[in-house]
Amino acid sequence: MKSIRPTLTMVAWLVGAGALTSTTMAQTAPLPGSAAPTADNAMLLTVFFKHDQSRPLGELNAQLDRQSFRKAFPPAGVEVVSWYVVMGIGQVITLRLPASRLREVNRIIEDTAWGPYRTEFYPTYDYKAVGMAEHEKATSK
Repeated sequence: MKSIRPTLTMVAWLVGAGALTSTTMAQTAPLPGSAAPTADNAMLLTVFFKHDQSRPLGELNAQLDRQSFRKAFPPAGVEVVSWYVVMGIGQVITLRLPASRLREVNRIIEDTAWGPYRTEFYPTYDYKAVGMAEHEKATSK
């Protein structure tokens, strides 16, 4: 049972993070001329950057600089919906992007973030409107 606790904690955190609206979080607008997510092609991608805790932060940052992480990520035209530091885990970032750019985002992360971070990816979709409609329907009875 003890090995399940971190997973349950992570799931609870994700559910809580999903309850936040985009109006409460900083966003990066797509640059002109770049592919932008639309209602028929947008996806959300939550990325966990788990710090290598065996190395000091200064060393990790130096490697990120050598690998041009901050210059390459996030790529132009990919919206940052949220970007949090989660103590004991690392950084959790949710992106909104056209599905056609998923491979590009993955390659940027592979080329520039691997080493200082171990990564996990969770493709998601926006359920807020449906969930709120279901709530309204249930509470109006």
